[in-house]
Amino acid sequence: MTASTASTSSPTWNADRPWRGIMVATALPLRADLSVDYDAYAEHVRWLIDNGCDGVVPNGSLGEYQTLTDDERARVVRTAVEAAGDGARVMPGVSAYGSAQSRRWAEQAAEQGCGSVLLLPPNAYRADEPAVRAHYADVARAGLPVVGYNNLIDTKVDLTPALLAQLHGDGSIVAVKEFSGDVRRAYEIAELAPELDVLIGADDVLLELSLAGAVGWIAGYANVFPATCAELYHAATAGRLDTALPLYKSLHSLLRWDSRTQFVQAIKLSMGLVGRHGGPTRPPRMPLPAAPESSVRAATEKAVADGLR
Repeated sequence: MTASTASTSSPTWNADRPWRGIMVATALPLRADLSVDYDAYAEHVRWLIDNGCDGVVPNGSLGEYQTLTDDERARVVRTAVEAAGDGARVMPGVSAYGSAQSRRWAEQAAEQGCGSVLLLPPNAYRADEPAVRAHYADVARAGLPVVGYNNLIDTKVDLTPALLAQLHGDGSIVAVKEFSGDVRRAYEIAELAPELDVLIGADDVLLELSLAGAVGWIAGYANVFPATCAELYHAATAGRLDTALPLYKSLHSLLRWDSRTQFVQAIKLSMGLVGRHGGPTRPPRMPLPAAPESSVRAATEKAVADGLR
Protein backbone atom coordinates (compact mmCIF):
# COMPACT_ATOMS: atom_id res chain seq x y z
CA MET A 1 0.00 0.00 0.00
CA THR A 2 1.68 3.21 -1.13
CA ALA A 3 0.49 6.77 -0.66
CA SER A 4 0.25 8.72 -3.87
CA THR A 5 2.27 11.88 -4.33
CA ALA A 6 0.67 14.61 -2.25
CA SER A 7 -0.09 18.02 -3.65
CA THR A 8 0.93 21.18 -1.86
CA SER A 9 -2.44 22.71 -2.74
CA SER A 10 -5.41 21.68 -0.65
CA PRO A 11 -9.08 21.63 -1.55
CA THR A 12 -9.98 22.61 2.02
CA TRP A 13 -7.39 25.27 2.93
CA ASN A 14 -7.54 28.95 2.06
CA ALA A 15 -6.20 32.11 3.61
CA ASP A 16 -9.70 33.28 4.55
CA ARG A 17 -10.18 30.24 6.83
CA PRO A 18 -6.61 29.17 7.51
CA TRP A 19 -7.57 26.86 10.38
CA ARG A 20 -9.09 24.41 7.89
CA GLY A 21 -7.29 21.56 6.13
CA ILE A 22 -4.56 19.39 7.61
CA MET A 23 -2.62 21.39 10.18
CA VAL A 24 0.19 19.52 11.91
CA ALA A 25 0.63 19.85 15.66
CA THR A 26 4.38 19.95 15.35
CA ALA A 27 6.76 18.05 17.56
CA LEU A 28 9.73 20.18 18.60
CA PRO A 29 13.19 18.78 17.79
CA LEU A 30 15.50 18.86 20.79
CA ARG A 31 19.23 18.26 20.96
CA ALA A 32 20.81 15.76 23.34
CA ASP A 33 21.29 18.57 25.88
CA LEU A 34 17.53 19.32 25.61
CA SER A 35 18.05 22.67 23.91
CA VAL A 36 15.74 23.50 21.00
CA ASP A 37 17.15 22.76 17.55
CA TYR A 38 15.57 25.65 15.66
CA ASP A 39 17.28 24.78 12.38
CA ALA A 40 15.87 21.25 12.53
CA TYR A 41 12.45 22.66 13.40
CA ALA A 42 12.50 25.04 10.43
CA GLU A 43 13.46 22.18 8.12
CA HIS A 44 10.68 20.05 9.61
CA VAL A 45 8.04 22.73 8.97
CA ARG A 46 9.16 23.11 5.36
CA TRP A 47 9.14 19.32 4.89
CA LEU A 48 5.59 19.00 6.23
CA ILE A 49 4.24 21.65 3.87
CA ASP A 50 6.22 20.30 0.92
CA ASN A 51 4.61 16.90 1.59
CA GLY A 52 1.03 18.08 1.37
CA CYS A 53 0.19 19.46 4.81
CA ASP A 54 -1.54 22.84 4.87
CA GLY A 55 0.11 24.37 7.89
CA VAL A 56 1.52 23.88 11.36
CA VAL A 57 0.46 24.30 14.97
CA PRO A 58 3.52 25.13 17.08
CA ASN A 59 3.51 25.36 20.88
CA GLY A 60 0.84 22.75 21.44
CA SER A 61 1.13 19.85 23.85
CA LEU A 62 3.03 17.86 21.21
CA GLY A 63 5.44 20.80 20.98
CA GLU A 64 6.05 20.57 24.76
CA TYR A 65 5.05 24.20 25.25
CA GLN A 66 4.70 23.78 29.01
CA THR A 67 8.48 23.21 29.29
CA LEU A 68 9.55 26.18 27.15
CA THR A 69 10.84 29.50 28.38
CA ASP A 70 9.08 32.62 27.12
CA ASP A 71 11.98 33.33 24.76
CA GLU A 72 11.93 29.79 23.39
CA ARG A 73 8.21 29.85 22.89
CA ALA A 74 8.32 33.15 21.01
CA ARG A 75 11.22 32.00 18.84
CA VAL A 76 9.41 28.78 17.92
CA VAL A 77 6.57 30.85 16.46
CA ARG A 78 8.95 33.13 14.55
CA THR A 79 10.76 30.09 13.18
CA ALA A 80 7.51 28.45 12.07
CA VAL A 81 6.29 31.58 10.27
CA GLU A 82 9.58 32.07 8.45
CA ALA A 83 9.82 28.40 7.46
CA ALA A 84 6.19 28.15 6.34
CA GLY A 85 6.63 31.17 4.09
CA ASP A 86 3.14 32.37 4.94
CA GLY A 87 2.06 33.31 8.45
CA ALA A 88 -1.52 32.35 7.63
CA ARG A 89 -0.36 28.72 7.65
CA VAL A 90 0.73 28.96 11.30
CA MET A 91 -1.71 28.45 14.19
CA PRO A 92 0.26 28.82 17.44
CA GLY A 93 -0.99 27.33 20.64
CA VAL A 94 -1.54 30.18 23.09
CA SER A 95 -2.68 28.24 26.13
CA ALA A 96 -1.44 29.37 29.54
CA TYR A 97 -2.48 29.41 33.17
CA GLY A 98 -4.11 32.83 32.89
CA SER A 99 -6.12 34.73 30.31
CA ALA A 100 -3.68 37.63 30.35
CA GLN A 101 -0.81 35.30 29.46
CA SER A 102 -2.81 33.67 26.68
CA ARG A 103 -3.79 37.05 25.28
CA ARG A 104 -0.14 38.16 25.21
CA TRP A 105 0.77 35.02 23.24
CA ALA A 106 -2.12 35.72 20.86
CA GLU A 107 -0.92 39.30 20.39
CA GLN A 108 2.57 38.02 19.65
CA ALA A 109 1.09 35.62 17.07
CA ALA A 110 -0.76 38.53 15.46
CA GLU A 111 2.47 40.54 15.31
CA GLN A 112 4.12 37.66 13.47
CA GLY A 113 1.31 37.50 10.91
CA CYS A 114 -0.19 34.18 12.01
CA GLY A 115 -3.57 33.21 10.63
CA SER A 116 -5.21 31.89 13.81
CA VAL A 117 -4.47 30.63 17.31
CA LEU A 118 -5.39 27.51 19.29
CA LEU A 119 -6.63 27.99 22.85
CA LEU A 120 -7.46 25.63 25.71
CA PRO A 121 -9.88 26.70 28.45
CA PRO A 122 -8.24 27.99 31.64
CA ASN A 123 -6.08 25.06 32.71
CA ALA A 124 -4.95 25.92 36.20
CA TYR A 125 -8.30 25.02 37.78
CA ARG A 126 -11.71 23.65 36.79
CA ALA A 127 -13.28 26.82 35.44
CA ASP A 128 -17.04 27.29 35.32
CA GLU A 129 -18.89 28.45 32.22
CA PRO A 130 -18.78 32.22 32.95
CA ALA A 131 -15.01 31.98 33.49
CA VAL A 132 -14.55 30.00 30.28
CA ARG A 133 -16.55 32.53 28.27
CA ALA A 134 -14.60 35.45 29.77
CA HIS A 135 -11.31 33.67 29.04
CA TYR A 136 -12.09 33.15 25.36
CA ALA A 137 -13.52 36.65 24.95
CA ASP A 138 -10.37 38.18 26.41
CA VAL A 139 -8.04 36.28 24.08
CA ALA A 140 -10.25 36.98 21.05
CA ARG A 141 -9.65 40.70 21.63
CA ALA A 142 -6.12 40.18 20.32
CA GLY A 143 -7.76 40.17 16.88
CA LEU A 144 -6.89 36.73 15.51
CA PRO A 145 -9.44 33.98 14.88
CA VAL A 146 -9.48 31.65 17.89
CA VAL A 147 -9.84 27.89 17.61
CA GLY A 148 -11.12 26.42 20.86
CA TYR A 149 -9.51 23.22 22.09
CA ASN A 150 -11.74 20.76 23.91
CA ASN A 151 -9.44 18.54 25.97
CA LEU A 152 -11.46 17.66 29.04
CA ILE A 153 -9.00 14.87 29.91
CA ASP A 154 -6.18 17.29 30.71
CA THR A 155 -8.06 20.46 31.64
CA LYS A 156 -11.09 18.93 33.42
CA VAL A 157 -13.16 21.56 31.60
CA ASP A 158 -15.59 20.21 29.03
CA LEU A 159 -16.40 22.44 26.09
CA THR A 160 -19.78 20.84 25.53
CA PRO A 161 -21.69 21.48 22.30
CA ALA A 162 -23.94 23.91 24.18
CA LEU A 163 -20.97 25.83 25.59
CA LEU A 164 -19.26 25.87 22.20
CA ALA A 165 -22.42 27.35 20.71
CA GLN A 166 -22.29 30.09 23.35
CA LEU A 167 -18.62 30.81 22.65
CA HIS A 168 -19.32 31.00 18.93
CA GLY A 169 -22.34 33.20 19.53
CA ASP A 170 -20.15 35.48 21.66
CA GLY A 171 -17.82 35.88 18.67
CA SER A 172 -14.99 34.31 20.65
CA ILE A 173 -14.22 31.22 18.53
CA VAL A 174 -14.41 30.26 14.87
CA ALA A 175 -13.74 26.54 15.26
CA VAL A 176 -13.07 23.81 17.79
CA LYS A 177 -10.39 21.16 17.98
CA GLU A 178 -12.59 18.28 19.19
CA PHE A 179 -10.49 15.88 21.28
CA SER A 180 -13.16 14.23 23.40
CA GLY A 181 -13.25 11.16 21.16
CA ASP A 182 -17.05 11.27 21.18
CA VAL A 183 -17.86 11.59 17.48
CA ARG A 184 -21.56 12.05 18.28
CA ARG A 185 -20.75 15.58 19.39
CA ALA A 186 -20.05 16.68 15.82
CA TYR A 187 -23.72 16.31 14.95
CA GLU A 188 -24.91 18.20 18.03
CA ILE A 189 -22.41 21.00 17.38
CA ALA A 190 -23.70 21.26 13.81
CA GLU A 191 -27.26 21.58 15.12
CA LEU A 192 -26.47 24.19 17.80
CA ALA A 193 -23.80 26.19 15.95
CA PRO A 194 -23.93 25.36 12.23
CA GLU A 195 -21.29 27.97 11.34
CA LEU A 196 -18.74 26.65 13.85
CA ASP A 197 -16.04 24.58 12.16
CA VAL A 198 -15.26 21.22 13.73
CA LEU A 199 -11.62 20.16 13.48
CA ILE A 200 -10.46 16.62 14.17
CA GLY A 201 -8.47 16.75 17.39
CA ALA A 202 -7.52 13.11 17.89
CA ASP A 203 -5.86 11.08 15.15
CA ASP A 204 -7.73 7.87 15.92
CA VAL A 205 -11.19 9.30 15.13
CA LEU A 206 -10.13 10.92 11.87
CA LEU A 207 -12.35 8.90 9.58
CA GLU A 208 -15.41 9.07 11.82
CA LEU A 209 -15.24 12.84 12.30
CA SER A 210 -14.47 13.41 8.62
CA LEU A 211 -17.65 11.60 7.69
CA ALA A 212 -19.50 13.67 10.30
CA GLY A 213 -18.51 16.88 8.54
CA ALA A 214 -15.19 17.98 10.05
CA VAL A 215 -13.35 20.50 7.87
CA GLY A 216 -9.88 20.22 9.35
CA TRP A 217 -7.46 17.95 11.18
CA ILE A 218 -4.93 19.06 13.76
CA ALA A 219 -2.77 16.04 13.21
CA GLY A 220 -0.10 14.34 15.32
CA TYR A 221 1.24 11.43 13.28
CA ALA A 222 1.55 13.64 10.21
CA ASN A 223 4.90 14.53 11.82
CA VAL A 224 5.98 11.06 10.69
CA PHE A 225 3.95 10.26 7.57
CA PRO A 226 2.82 13.63 6.15
CA ALA A 227 2.14 12.55 2.57
CA THR A 228 0.10 9.54 3.65
CA CYS A 229 -1.79 11.54 6.28
CA ALA A 230 -2.59 14.23 3.72
CA GLU A 231 -3.91 11.62 1.29
CA LEU A 232 -5.91 9.97 4.06
CA TYR A 233 -7.42 13.27 5.19
CA HIS A 234 -8.46 14.38 1.73
CA ALA A 235 -9.89 10.99 0.86
CA ALA A 236 -11.81 10.85 4.14
CA THR A 237 -13.29 14.34 3.86
CA ALA A 238 -14.26 13.66 0.26
CA GLY A 239 -16.00 10.42 1.27
CA ARG A 240 -13.66 8.27 -0.85
CA LEU A 241 -13.74 5.28 1.46
CA ASP A 242 -12.08 2.98 -1.06
CA THR A 243 -8.90 5.02 -0.53
CA ALA A 244 -9.39 6.24 3.03
CA LEU A 245 -10.34 3.04 4.82
CA PRO A 246 -7.29 0.92 3.87
CA LEU A 247 -4.95 3.77 4.78
CA TYR A 248 -6.79 4.34 8.06
CA LYS A 249 -6.60 0.68 9.00
CA SER A 250 -2.91 0.56 8.13
CA LEU A 251 -2.12 3.57 10.32
CA HIS A 252 -4.57 3.11 13.16
CA SER A 253 -2.26 1.22 15.52
CA LEU A 254 -0.07 4.34 15.45
CA LEU A 255 -2.86 6.91 15.34
CA ARG A 256 -4.15 5.56 18.68
CA TRP A 257 -0.98 6.81 20.35
CA ASP A 258 -2.10 10.41 19.72
CA SER A 259 -4.74 9.94 22.45
CA ARG A 260 -2.39 8.40 25.01
CA THR A 261 -0.37 10.04 27.76
CA GLN A 262 2.95 9.14 26.12
CA PHE A 263 2.00 10.49 22.70
CA VAL A 264 4.93 12.91 22.50
CA GLN A 265 7.47 10.15 23.14
CA ALA A 266 5.73 7.79 20.69
CA ILE A 267 5.61 10.30 17.84
CA LYS A 268 9.21 11.38 18.39
CA LEU A 269 10.30 7.74 18.39
CA SER A 270 8.48 7.16 15.11
CA MET A 271 10.08 10.29 13.66
CA GLY A 272 13.51 8.92 14.44
CA LEU A 273 12.68 5.56 12.89
CA VAL A 274 11.77 7.17 9.54
CA GLY A 275 14.88 9.35 9.50
CA ARG A 276 13.44 12.55 10.93
CA HIS A 277 14.87 14.38 13.93
CA GLY A 278 12.57 14.40 16.91
CA GLY A 279 15.12 13.94 19.65
CA PRO A 280 14.41 13.44 23.34
CA THR A 281 11.61 14.95 25.42
CA ARG A 282 12.03 17.36 28.27
CA PRO A 283 11.24 16.25 31.81
CA PRO A 284 8.93 15.39 33.37
CA ARG A 285 8.33 13.31 30.23
CA MET A 286 10.55 10.25 30.32
CA PRO A 287 11.54 7.84 27.51
CA LEU A 288 9.04 5.15 26.63
CA PRO A 289 9.29 1.96 28.69
CA ALA A 290 10.39 -1.18 26.87
CA ALA A 291 6.96 -2.63 26.02
CA PRO A 292 5.41 0.55 24.55
CA GLU A 293 8.64 1.32 22.71
CA SER A 294 8.59 -2.12 21.12
CA SER A 295 4.96 -1.64 20.10
CA VAL A 296 5.57 1.77 18.50
CA ARG A 297 8.72 0.53 16.80
CA ALA A 298 6.98 -2.50 15.28
CA ALA A 299 3.98 -0.48 14.05
CA THR A 300 6.21 2.20 12.54
CA GLU A 301 8.44 -0.30 10.79
CA LYS A 302 5.37 -2.06 9.38
CA ALA A 303 4.00 1.23 8.07
CA VAL A 304 7.32 1.95 6.35
CA ALA A 305 7.35 -1.55 4.86
CA ASP A 306 3.82 -0.92 3.56
CA GLY A 307 5.14 2.11 1.69
CA LEU A 308 3.60 4.82 3.87
CA ARG A 309 5.49 8.08 3.98
